[in-house]
Amino acid sequence: MQLVRQNEETAPKATRARSGKRAALRATAAALAAAALATGCAAGSDDAVKPAPGQQALNAPPARALDSYATRLKAEQAHRAAAARRWGLAKVPLAAPAPPAKKPVITPRKGFEVDDQAALGLPPVFTTIPTKHRIVFLTIDDGADKDPRFLKMMSDLKIPYTAFLTDAEVKPGYGYFKKAQNLGITLNNHTLRHPYLPGLSYARQKHEICGMQDVIEKKYGKRPTLFRPPFGDYNQDTLKAAKACGIKYAPIWNAEAFVDRMDYREWDRDIHPGDIILTHFRGRKDWNGTMPDMIRTFMKYVTGKGYAVARLEDYL
Repeated sequence: MQLVRQNEETAPKATRARSGKRAALRATAAALAAAALATGCAAGSDDAVKPAPGQQALNAPPARALDSYATRLKAEQAHRAAAARRWGLAKVPLAAPAPPAKKPVITPRKGFEVDDQAALGLPPVFTTIPTKHRIVFLTIDDGADKDPRFLKMMSDLKIPYTAFLTDAEVKPGYGYFKKAQNLGITLNNHTLRHPYLPGLSYARQKHEICGMQDVIEKKYGKRPTLFRPPFGDYNQDTLKAAKACGIKYAPIWNAEAFVDRMDYREWDRDIHPGDIILTHFRGRKDWNGTMPDMIRTFMKYVTGKGYAVARLEDYL
């Protein structure tokens, strides 16, 4: 078979016409591109494209919001760093993550249930909040020591805590805990006189718990939903009485902070994500130190282990 190659002379006229049109279009496009480059990049032109001089202003609303949030976080961190130095902390306390949008389901710790717990809908007794975050919850009992420096320290450092008050220890210093409440601290129930509740009748237990509900409502304007049994001891009547008084949760603790040490419930002698930590309103009369001394010891410990302190009520 003989192959025939058409050249410009032997090609049909229609084919030569189409080729000519394509060449003309390519020439026109090249001319336009050259003109654009000459206009945009000409030396001394007011419309020249210039390099970005650096970080540009964030003009779009979402960008401004993000910039404002980052600036606020930076300012808060600087404030915490200054407060840490002022209160004698070697490291700045870690900031807790934002509270969960969906609260975790709280159930009684295994082995801490009472008879008919679920059937009677009794408040759960628990020592840990279900979470994967490296956070713990600081709770402080009774109200005996009322050190004003402690309130200032916790406010400066932005360390949250939950108070469980006993009326016999709080009075006549109700005003001290009103200041704590004004600083965002929730005041909860630890009975009127701190008795061993399982040794009392149902009626007397209810008097201890409901009586303290009345005191807190009268002095601080709101009935608590959290109750901690003295010594962590309770029975079915305790939880039935607590429920009758409007209590929803009965948190106890998984570790305890002192001015000079930590004590633990678990065999590994350590803290874990979501652990509730107990301490007390105590001073030099009971400890070899003050409440700020205890916080320094506690924060050195938890920060060194990579934990932040979160607010218990945000998870309930």
